[in-house]
Amino acid sequence: MSSVCLSMEGGAAASTPAALPYYVAFSQLLGLTLVAMTGAWLGLYRGGIAWESDLQFNAHPLCMVIGLVFLQGDALLVYRVFRNEAKRTTKVLHGLLHIFALVIALVGLVAVFDYHRKKGYADLYSLHSWCGILVFVLCFVQWLVGFSFFLFPGAPFSLRSRYRPQHIFFGATIFLLSVGTALLGLKEALLFNLGDKYSAFEPEGVLANVLGLLLACFGGAVLYILTRADWKRPSQAEEQALSMDFKTLTEGDSPGSQ
Repeated sequence: MSSVCLSMEGGAAASTPAALPYYVAFSQLLGLTLVAMTGAWLGLYRGGIAWESDLQFNAHPLCMVIGLVFLQGDALLVYRVFRNEAKRTTKVLHGLLHIFALVIALVGLVAVFDYHRKKGYADLYSLHSWCGILVFVLCFVQWLVGFSFFLFPGAPFSLRSRYRPQHIFFGATIFLLSVGTALLGLKEALLFNLGDKYSAFEPEGVLANVLGLLLACFGGAVLYILTRADWKRPSQAEEQALSMDFKTLTEGDSPGSQ
């Protein structure tokens, strides 16, 4: 343990890959433009947002894009951006971003269900709505299980290690499902609002098509950053020491036996 602590104190911080900051900045530019263009679409062509009126529905697409696409994507990038900070701090930030994403998405769900109730419209009949509920439930379960394994003390070290690949896989999968569901919803809204005019290159349709491309590009940028093996957060001496101590306490193994 003492040798690990000495190496931790004297070790230099891991260097950041030269191209990584540019790709992260590009992903953020895409994400912020996506959010801004969603607001512009709703403001210019859908009348804006107001909770106690017929415009209540418009809170749904904006909340879902901010929560389940932009914030969820940023939560996944936390471990690429904060490479030298304490692992627990990074975990907390990762978890908090997911909480914010879920809360904002919940507001979006309440908006659409309340709007449908007031108008007497049917709920949960479309593929978009089924995928949306699935994504929200999966996000909540993913956060709950992740908190239980990685933030709440008591989970055995070996169990954390075995679950980590599944957590990473499902995190990326749920994010891609979120992007796909948003694209389905955008297409559904255009067909419902524009009808036959959609094929006539209406300005709203063109703007929404660009919005769809931004959704796909943001999802692709986040996924590319996540899948670059050489951009993964390096394991630090502090984390190795804490892991060995935690395993010794929970499983009775000695660090020297590894």
